[in-house]
Amino acid sequence: MKTINRMMTNICSDNLAESGEFYTKLFDFHVDYDSDWFVHLISKDKQFELEIIKRTSEMVPDGYQNNPQGFYVTFVVENADSVFERAKEEGLDVLSEPADTFYGQRRLLLKDPNGTLVDVSSPMPNFD
Repeated sequence: MKTINRMMTNICSDNLAESGEFYTKLFDFHVDYDSDWFVHLISKDKQFELEIIKRTSEMVPDGYQNNPQGFYVTFVVENADSVFERAKEEGLDVLSEPADTFYGQRRLLLKDPNGTLVDVSSPMPNFD
């Protein structure tokens, strides 16, 4: 088995700045690298990375330069309700408000500026 040293998600975007702001406003990411074709976000503890790449960049093969489908990004946070409040304050696209799930998570769904589905969940206290 091969050891994994890093794992990053790359989101294709037509507006790097707006996309970067979406993730830095809601989560503890900060911009580590910023260019006209690529933005690298990293969490303050340097444990998590998210990359936003210009959708039409030569680094993205032609067949993949379209809107995201068939996946979503999940962020497990301490309190999904506080992320929801921040998203409302910022006027972000909330697809579903926080609700308790049968599997012990409090979950809300957002849509990022690129159309990517963003699942924000937090463990429900005392879930058995």
